[in-house]
Amino acid sequence: MHIRFSEEAVRHITQELSRGGNGWVKLVYDSEGCGCAVSGVPTFWLVDEPGSHDLVVQETPFRVCLDRKHEVFFEEHMSADYKASELSFVLKSSGQIYNARMKLVDRRTARVE
Repeated sequence: MHIRFSEEAVRHITQELSRGGNGWVKLVYDSEGCGCAVSGVPTFWLVDEPGSHDLVVQETPFRVCLDRKHEVFFEEHMSADYKASELSFVLKSSGQIYNARMKLVDRRTARVE
């Protein structure tokens, strides 16, 4: 899997990562509160490190991981852009838009404020 990040997305994520002293970007298919495991919302999380069930999907422009069980929800090639006017990301592939208002949630435990 590979996610092509736009310059604006790289700039925003790099800025957020630096606030907490590094970490990983985790692509999550968040189904919490959705009522069903297949009714999730793609989200980016900032995490301290990958979990035991995570796959490392890329190393540049930053380290990105994904839970193995969420891999089925995403395509091999995707792109992410940041829309500053909406304070959100757009995650899409050549065939679909996964989330037009995707959030970046800081879930790191060792954040530096």
